[in-house]
Amino acid sequence: MRAVTGASRVRLHPLRTRRDGDDWIVGRVETGDFVSFPDIGQRVIELLAEGGPIDAVAARVAAETGTTVDVADFVAALIDVGFVAEIDGRPTGETDRESPSLPWLKPRHVRWTLRSGVHAGLVGLILCGLAALAVRPEIMPSPSIMAWSEFGTISLVSQIAIAWSLVMLHELAHLCTARAAGVPGRITLGSRLQFLVAQTDVSGVWGEEKRVRMTVYLAGMALDAAIAAAGFVLLCVVPSEEGAHTGLSIVVLTQIDAMSFQLLIFMRTDLYFVAQDLAGCRNLYGDGVAYGRHLIARLLGRGGANPLARFSRRERSAVRLYTMLLVLGTVVCLAVATTIVVPALSAIAMPAIGTLLNGGEGAAVADAVIVVAVLAGVQGLWVRTWWRRHGSRIRRWFASVVAVLAAPIRAGGARPAVDEPEFSTERRSVEPGRRA
Repeated sequence: MRAVTGASRVRLHPLRTRRDGDDWIVGRVETGDFVSFPDIGQRVIELLAEGGPIDAVAARVAAETGTTVDVADFVAALIDVGFVAEIDGRPTGETDRESPSLPWLKPRHVRWTLRSGVHAGLVGLILCGLAALAVRPEIMPSPSIMAWSEFGTISLVSQIAIAWSLVMLHELAHLCTARAAGVPGRITLGSRLQFLVAQTDVSGVWGEEKRVRMTVYLAGMALDAAIAAAGFVLLCVVPSEEGAHTGLSIVVLTQIDAMSFQLLIFMRTDLYFVAQDLAGCRNLYGDGVAYGRHLIARLLGRGGANPLARFSRRERSAVRLYTMLLVLGTVVCLAVATTIVVPALSAIAMPAIGTLLNGGEGAAVADAVIVVAVLAGVQGLWVRTWWRRHGSRIRRWFASVVAVLAAPIRAGGARPAVDEPEFSTERRSVEPGRRA
């Protein structure tokens, strides 16, 4: 990469900017990388975009604000976050980006998803569903309907097919509303503690106005609620003895469960991003983790600056509350996984494994094969997505442990110093907007 000098001229990538309190949110929609800058940082970016040499930009900023800015160092920081396309006509060398989901889907195809009339229609449908349930509360399906078939594998496979079909509709709602605003978006699999989830990366929406951001955040839940409401209305008219009634009941229960999951904001669900935006935070999860580590360090008698010291009172309160939810929620979820989920999965899997090992009738063996295949497939996907997210961190941690343990042998017992994590930066990265 060409060195940045006072005579250098830079060409920036197309950047989206918006005012956010006392700062500016600046970023690239196509990559989803956004950073917050103070007014003077935004002014430097504006002047750099005009194409003048770096020394001229520094002189102009000094004349306008009375502040001396190291623009060359600032440009180096912009290169690090991927905002600079060229230096003196030479490309900076950008890393490959993952292609968006459904690249053929253009903003003009889905712009209707941002219209207020569509939102009003969804609200009307949801109110109709609630009214139907209020008038005829007996239409609320019983959880026992999930075991609708005498063959457990048929019930299991049908529930998985329905659940994942509805999950994809949920994610498509996020993708379509984001695409309507010109944000690419990408649907992938991810993990939230012990849960395997689908998620849509719509980080580019950070550059949009609040109305658009909230629409994208809530699109999935709004569609979930509308589908459940339509199910309630149809359950009023479909006879209970028909198969369609059973299917509708399963859909309604699945959507209620999906919307309940969104309440677990400590796992960065849709409502987490709503809460983060309303609280005026840029990276609530990251700040909560940093504050939690700070508290643990204090308990262990280790010093360190409070990562919340530079935040506003409102943001400090939000981060403290979220840290409490993060710790308590994580502990409860892991406890539930240990005491309920794992034993339940074992209770399902062990008889099937026993049948495969000991043999049995053809139908029993087929049933056991399906059960084991489904459970192994789901857990295998979870392990793969978890490792893809945390694998590099685990490898670094393991390497550091090996280095520390080996140090006394190689260096006569001297242990290398370990730097404390640094959480305070002058420019704050904005959290990627992954919707679960």
